[in-house]
Amino acid sequence: MADEAKIRTAPNGPLLVQDSPTLTNSKGATLQTKEITALCRCGQSANKPFCDGTHAKVGFSSVRQSDGSTDKFDTYEGKSITIHDNRGICAHAALCTGGLSSVFKYGQEPWIDPDGADVEAIQKQVAACPSGALTYTLDDQEHRDFGNDPAIYIAQNGPYVVKGGVELEDAETGQAPKTTDHYTLCRCGGSKNKPFCDGSHWQGFADDSN
Repeated sequence: MADEAKIRTAPNGPLLVQDSPTLTNSKGATLQTKEITALCRCGQSANKPFCDGTHAKVGFSSVRQSDGSTDKFDTYEGKSITIHDNRGICAHAALCTGGLSSVFKYGQEPWIDPDGADVEAIQKQVAACPSGALTYTLDDQEHRDFGNDPAIYIAQNGPYVVKGGVELEDAETGQAPKTTDHYTLCRCGGSKNKPFCDGSHWQGFADDSN
């Protein structure tokens, strides 16, 4: 059952998905899963997104290299809405800067202007953030969960986008997502903030099949 789905990290190995929710890729295909589905996170499996044991051959390390210093929320207070941003867990999908550039201003400081668009547009854009790096406060209530259905989406040449309350059990680093409603997990092997994506896939990771 999807509401019992859980992801466990295997030390120096794959992501082990128990009772996997729907698994789809960027080509629109729904992939077959098992009771325990092993998903590659070394980035070098010949059968992506599934693990084929390559991690053992290439010496993949699942050790977190980041010191966590950027894993904190910065706050941008506006007249009607306050936006919170955590650069430490951003997957750099660029949906915010591409979708609402009047608020999320690439290359500028401060890079977020909470008065740059109406509240509804900002709410919609924050809800589209796959990693959970963006949240907002409205009427003194912070919003992190947006009612996603349980699913795992394989982003094109990018991370696993996990939605819908799928629990993450990471005994290696002890890290937990800020919200299980949506978060992104590295599958290129290069993230310094494993098991989470940190945008390292932009350095040349490619997966033509998914």
